[in-house]
Amino acid sequence: MASESRHVSISIDRPPSEVYEYASSPANLPEWAAGLAGSIEEIDGAWVAESPMGRISVAFAEPNEHGVLDHTVTLASGESFYNPMRVIAARSGSEVVFTVRRQPGMSNQDFARDAAAVAADLATLKRVLEGR
Repeated sequence: MASESRHVSISIDRPPSEVYEYASSPANLPEWAAGLAGSIEEIDGAWVAESPMGRISVAFAEPNEHGVLDHTVTLASGESFYNPMRVIAARSGSEVVFTVRRQPGMSNQDFARDAAAVAADLATLKRVLEGR
């Protein structure tokens, strides 16, 4: 059975390469992704963060020229969540698109709350990058 998804996006008035370079660095997550990481550190080659979900690890897709920022978040329980994310060239600047997926058993309220948290994080990403 296919899961429900919601695409949350924002336009950023910066070149796609600049947006990708900044957003693909796990070290920058606490600056723009409060919904994911309040702090993060590299431990034995893995990025480990303190988050609203507790201690997690975050693994991004290998560096690429296509703007793919897909990442897997693994909870302390071992449960993992794959999160598709892209930086796309736009007429003026970039568009960042994050696909929020409804998890099994997730209520409508929780799904909406996840999408709102992603939207807030993307708005912060925009403010950070456009403020440079």
